[in-house]
Amino acid sequence: MATPEIDSKLPNVGTTIFTVMSKMAQDFDAINLSQGFPDYQVPKGLLDAMQKYLHGNYNQYPPMAGVPYLREQIAAKTAKLYGATIDVENEITVTSGATEALFVAIQTVVRPGDEVIVLDPCYDSYEPGITLAGGRTIHLPLNSAFGLDAQRLSDTINDRTRLIMLNTPHNPSGSILTREELNTVSSLIKDRDVFIISDEVYEHMVYDNGQHDSLVGIPDLRDRTFVVSSFGKTYHATGWKVAYCVAPPALTAEFRKIHQFVTFTTHTPTQWALADYMEHHPEHFEELPRFYEQKRDLFLSAMSESRFQMRPSAGTYFQLADYSALSSDTDQSFVEYMTKEVGVAAIPVSVFYEQPPDQRIVRFCFCKHDETLVRAAERLSEL
Repeated sequence: MATPEIDSKLPNVGTTIFTVMSKMAQDFDAINLSQGFPDYQVPKGLLDAMQKYLHGNYNQYPPMAGVPYLREQIAAKTAKLYGATIDVENEITVTSGATEALFVAIQTVVRPGDEVIVLDPCYDSYEPGITLAGGRTIHLPLNSAFGLDAQRLSDTINDRTRLIMLNTPHNPSGSILTREELNTVSSLIKDRDVFIISDEVYEHMVYDNGQHDSLVGIPDLRDRTFVVSSFGKTYHATGWKVAYCVAPPALTAEFRKIHQFVTFTTHTPTQWALADYMEHHPEHFEELPRFYEQKRDLFLSAMSESRFQMRPSAGTYFQLADYSALSSDTDQSFVEYMTKEVGVAAIPVSVFYEQPPDQRIVRFCFCKHDETLVRAAERLSEL
């Protein structure tokens, strides 16, 4: 019997570049500075808490919206950092990773025919979620410094615009949206029925005394915004896949209607362990900016004798590098060459664009052991 044909809902989507490059790094025994995951351990206190709750009969379904203890800690952190009072019962939903939160938020507000503005270069999960909701993705390039082009945004917003996707700190560039830029967004949509999804998974990775302005702390934007953050990024536990979404009660109610039929709930003992660790070790996220700034600076210093041109990342744990002094090859060809011949894997930045500009830039990940970063820089400096 023949297999029925499938009319693909995502005909232009293949295997994500992160999976491709990590496999290539493994196949060629290369240092993996491509996919964004640490090569060091989760904090011991968090592992101890996980053991405690795994063996403490915390293994059945939690509430659909998330363990109350964890939601309470999220609210406390949000109040401390951003001065925002969050309703634990009606404004916080724990999700199985930020990708789920982003997907559910998109499905919550986007209808067939709606337009959604994304800022290129943008993370690769945005457009598939928009497509599956029946929306149309409008790619709006950031400026040459990876900042907001206010005039182009103003020219792009129209009566079909339903949603704007923001990402700060920004993957892949490491740039940060300033309060002035966010105020510009606010002024452009204040009289329109436009929602925002603010992808803030790198909120605790801001350097050089910079500041992360969460949209949850901006009254003019908060009432129309889904704010998404990630425990995996903050606690070096990307494989745990635990994140959360903060949104006003009306948006949260609709978000949860979809969330309950996507994952319903998230791993119970992990939620309890994270809540326990957040309460007793707030210094972890408070010290995270300095922790990663030191890694960034170490990598930049180790690369100082190379022929790559690098402007220090302002946030995230990613560092862009211009290789135009080394090669005129496309970035996809160049990362393959580096992986196979140099022994260091990176991500080509062109994959984050609908229409890549004429540039020679790759993305390195510096959430690695210091010795890993130094060893990678030594190989790259030989080019």
